[in-house]
Amino acid sequence: MDSALVQHASRALWGNLLQHGAEIYEYQPTMFYCLVVVERLWVSIGLTNFDSRSFSINDEANLNVFEDDLRRSRRILLKGWQNRSWWTRALDSAATLLESQL
Repeated sequence: MDSALVQHASRALWGNLLQHGAEIYEYQPTMFYCLVVVERLWVSIGLTNFDSRSFSINDEANLNVFEDDLRRSRRILLKGWQNRSWWTRALDSAATLLESQL
């Protein structure tokens, strides 16, 4: 349940990133990983959430990886993110209420 909650809280915030040109990919073999691609030159995948708590408090780790892992990920596009169901939007918004604890 915790990982689904984190996923919803994260997803609620993707719109602004997507609108400003960020590329977001969901790693498909598992939902426990985050995948960050910067200028198609650097990729980071791992358990670390992209937030201040994870960077300063939690004991989490990432591994920098390359193109093969990107092929196993699903790209999230702005239009798809905007067209998610009302139920998913509600879950995403509700999960952000707990984001400081996630």
